[in-house]
Amino acid sequence: MRILLSPLSGMNLLSQHEVEQLKQSSNSNLYNLFRNCALAVLNVGTESDDSTAAQAKYKDFEINLLSRERGIKIELVNPPTSAFVDGKIIVGIQEHLQAVIRDILYNANRYPNERLAELASGAIITNEVFEMLRNANVVSPTDHPNLVVCWGGHSIKDHEYQYTKEVGYQLGLRKLDICTGCGPGAMKGPMKGAALAHAKQRIDSGRYLGLTEPSIIAAEAPNPIVNELVILPDIEKRLEAFVRVGHAIIIFPGGAGTAEELLYILGIMLHPDNKKQVLPIVLTGPKESISYFEEIANFIELTLGQEALDLIKIIPDDPKQVARYISEKMEDVRVYRKENGDAYQFNWTLKIDQGFQQSFNPSHENMASLDLHINQDKKELAANLRRAFSGIVAGNIKEDGVRSVKEHGQFILDGDAELMLAMDKLLEAFVQQGRMKLPGAKYEPCYKIVT
Repeated sequence: MRILLSPLSGMNLLSQHEVEQLKQSSNSNLYNLFRNCALAVLNVGTESDDSTAAQAKYKDFEINLLSRERGIKIELVNPPTSAFVDGKIIVGIQEHLQAVIRDILYNANRYPNERLAELASGAIITNEVFEMLRNANVVSPTDHPNLVVCWGGHSIKDHEYQYTKEVGYQLGLRKLDICTGCGPGAMKGPMKGAALAHAKQRIDSGRYLGLTEPSIIAAEAPNPIVNELVILPDIEKRLEAFVRVGHAIIIFPGGAGTAEELLYILGIMLHPDNKKQVLPIVLTGPKESISYFEEIANFIELTLGQEALDLIKIIPDDPKQVARYISEKMEDVRVYRKENGDAYQFNWTLKIDQGFQQSFNPSHENMASLDLHINQDKKELAANLRRAFSGIVAGNIKEDGVRSVKEHGQFILDGDAELMLAMDKLLEAFVQQGRMKLPGAKYEPCYKIVT
């Protein structure tokens, strides 16, 4: 099956050189990256977090950009049929497809991987994150803060999903917008709830911003509600984008990826320069998830101390109270940004150490050499723990990580006995609660904790 698409309005014009860059070639890493990301957005709705499953199922899929005098055409060869209705592509999916073209080209031309790896200045990295978001029209001027970042697992129970949807609904009724990792589960629920609330409030400009990166998009394809999609080059740029554009953060139950996100924001907020920052952080979930919060709180207190725990407000089983709290805090965020001359749409004053900005390659060697000892600066410990959980996410669902574990065995994590026991206990709780893989998939640990 061959489908020829005319670009939707709003798609950036492409030069002949850019079209050539994305032409099929067995030796082109850029084309393979482009193809894999395109397949992910076309395959939206599939209940799988196996990044290799779609590649195997649609091994004959191709995407080509065809030059025409009046512009380009997008050619799809043997695409997933679920992306079409009566032979016509679903508009939202084509928008996501065009976001793939925009971001893959922009990042490849402006920020090649070699350059990203060599960046020494945190200020330069922050500027580049801003430029990526600006190119995607995400950081347009706003009169008031209202963007809520929602983090949580892709593999959650139905009652937890319904809870995230209710929280999103209550946020939407208060005219707040949603930003998530754009995938299923706790990333989809808040957007779905907010979309209904926005409709009731007759808001036709609601934002459902999804931030992802190439190595994770195949396992967590953008959900259909996302109306602004941005693909950052790596997980570190993605995490920085979250905290720069967001005005508040809500964390729902999740697994290793959610722990990574929590450690990231706590490590940043522990920096002395961020003492006065106004960035509300709320942990919430249904009453059935109390054990999850207990495990998380115990781990944070042991590793990062009471100071880190004090940065979090836990509001269990009360969507209305969560939304009221966040809505009230938006005025504090607005006042702080105004008094400090900071932009509402991008938090420039937030201090982020380079340990949280530099790309981490979760190789077996790098994972084994992580400094996982209590006796170090809390910010550094948070950064190293974040890397450890990031590696576990890679081994669980990212194509390169899954392949590396198959070839070389489990990642080995070693450190202080007390810390390793706590980490082992937390991860085992994630496994027992089914938070590592989607329901129905047998989980084989990609890590080994040396205790």
